[in-house]
Amino acid sequence: MPKRDVRPILIGLMGSGKSSIGRRLAKRLEMPLIDLDDYLVEQQGRTIPEIFAQDGEAAFRQMETAALRSVINKRAVLATGGGAILSEENRALMRAHPPVIWLKAAPEFLAQRIDGDSNRPLIAAGDTLQRLQALAAERYPLYEQCADFILPRGDMKKREAVEAIMDFLRSL
Repeated sequence: MPKRDVRPILIGLMGSGKSSIGRRLAKRLEMPLIDLDDYLVEQQGRTIPEIFAQDGEAAFRQMETAALRSVINKRAVLATGGGAILSEENRALMRAHPPVIWLKAAPEFLAQRIDGDSNRPLIAAGDTLQRLQALAAERYPLYEQCADFILPRGDMKKREAVEAIMDFLRSL
């Protein structure tokens, strides 16, 4: 186990494994997982696609920041939404509550995993790979700014990813 009370924050593009790896990591650390998207859906009583359709992305991002503010201090593994790092306030909150772990995966890998997922409004229409490449170009520098640890996913199994994160956490 890590030497101190850590509250890892997982960041990365959609499909990088923040929720699924977060669940496994939370179990290993014997703490709850807070999936920020799930938390937001529960708070709003609507799905993310519904929020995007009814209120727009800007309103969703404001809701996301409010949700992050409300959970950032909880003892939990936190899996953020892929776009949470777009807000300077969110980046500042995450940097102030390390460790932030970037699950880095190539758009090509992610496109294979999430193509056709109707619960992801940013890729719902159009070429998934092209959209992910555009998101990566915009977001990778922001993820890098926040990350205390970068885990290149590639073909890494979830179990291996959790072990790599645990090794990092033990080093803190």
